[in-house]
Amino acid sequence: MMSLKLVIFDLDGTLVDSSKDITNALNYAIEPYGLKHLTVEDAIKLVGEGITRLIEKLLGEENKGIMPDVLSRFLDYYSEHLLDNTRPYPSVRETLTGLGSYKKAVISNKRENLSRKILEGLGLLRFFDIVMGSDSVPEKKPSPLPVKKVIETLGVGPHEAVIVGDSNLDIEAGKAAGVLTVAVKYGYRPIEVISHADHIIDKITELIPLLARLNPLD
Repeated sequence: MMSLKLVIFDLDGTLVDSSKDITNALNYAIEPYGLKHLTVEDAIKLVGEGITRLIEKLLGEENKGIMPDVLSRFLDYYSEHLLDNTRPYPSVRETLTGLGSYKKAVISNKRENLSRKILEGLGLLRFFDIVMGSDSVPEKKPSPLPVKKVIETLGVGPHEAVIVGDSNLDIEAGKAAGVLTVAVKYGYRPIEVISHADHIIDKITELIPLLARLNPLD
């Protein structure tokens, strides 16, 4: 009988929609270099592997010489504009409240201090036992290392944990760590890259009934 005790969440594209603020920061960062401005749709295709990788993909090999300055400009601007447009997805707060008996964690490929600031600014930080970012452990998702670290820190086994995310990176990290995987369809990634998740939900509100079915003694 399965006994789930811990729910691990991705941040961007799962708990919060930060796409507009990330896009604005990227456009500010590249402004002096005459590069083509990004739409939100352009930007979300680059999001997921952390800020450094995002900017590497944006600039390409031909512009790698400006990488340090673009990264610096991005971080300066973004850290001051984290919450201009970023909001929780519908029913996230109610779902986190409804998961009261579960331990809860966030694992983001965004830096830990930025992840914490967003959660705190939106009044969500209090729901989580632990928040980990790209710089919290030596490897990022899709490595299982951050998932394993959270499980170990919170004292649960892999079979007692589930990871919820919108990206193949979340699903791959979860599977490699031996935890149950749940993909959300409303995030930044197309369905085909998350179709290998153990479960797929359309809305975050479907998480609680799903966990109740998986955890019949809860």
